[in-house]
Amino acid sequence: MGNINDIKERIGSVQSTKQITNAMKMVAAAKMRKAQQNMFNARPYSQKIMELTRIVRIKNKASDSPFLEEINPSGKILYVFVTADRGLCGSFNANITRYGEHLVKENPNCDVICIGKKSYDYFKKRTDKIIAHFTGIMEKFDFFKTAEIADKIRELYLSDSYSKVIVLYNEFKSVLQQSAKELQLLPIPESEGDEVSRVDYIYEPDADTVVDNLVNRYMHFLIWQIFLESSASEQSSRMTAMDSATENAKELIASLQLQYNRERQASITTEIIEVASGAEAINN
Repeated sequence: MGNINDIKERIGSVQSTKQITNAMKMVAAAKMRKAQQNMFNARPYSQKIMELTRIVRIKNKASDSPFLEEINPSGKILYVFVTADRGLCGSFNANITRYGEHLVKENPNCDVICIGKKSYDYFKKRTDKIIAHFTGIMEKFDFFKTAEIADKIRELYLSDSYSKVIVLYNEFKSVLQQSAKELQLLPIPESEGDEVSRVDYIYEPDADTVVDNLVNRYMHFLIWQIFLESSASEQSSRMTAMDSATENAKELIASLQLQYNRERQASITTEIIEVASGAEAINN
């Protein structure tokens, strides 16, 4: 009976786990729909402001703006790694931490900013290059908080003469697909395609003022867009992971139930044999 009771307790434990994973899946699905809508709403503005900043870069080859050309080509690279604060979301965090570790090893002359508890916990044990970290961003979105982070990155870029700033985050492609994306934030990369190079603008009051203001908006909104993409990817990955965990729990319960039935049947058969044997012994 001991084995039967153990199986019964395990079935109860797995059922409790299934209820938890199923609840987490539904919560993640609700959060994902909201995050996905916010992300899609922000994409047109984000894409347009990236297009404008790249046009400005092409049209201002003679500009001394540090945001259009590398300040110090031989300087350090500043990496910004964006992950979640919590786990249980499949390979979402591992996509960034593993790739990020590869980047740091490949480019030892670098500094690191960690956004999200998971990236900070991972890299603080593996490198001494962390110069700043931020947590709690993904739990409660605040544009002004992300703007502070953008201003911090911009300040570091100017004061420490980094050659470039690169952000690594999970880009949302679909509910079932998210992939790590490496994006150069500063200096503003050159535009892809020839059509934008033929567009001309008149700058008021002057090109430098326009560049400074545009880059400020570019930094604020691009960081915001990156966080929206990462949040949607996190919730999608968590929903998928919890759905898979729930299905695995169902399969395990079915397997344990079958094992329980077999053990129970064997126990009943043994008891019948013992009763029959005892009765036969008495009759004899």
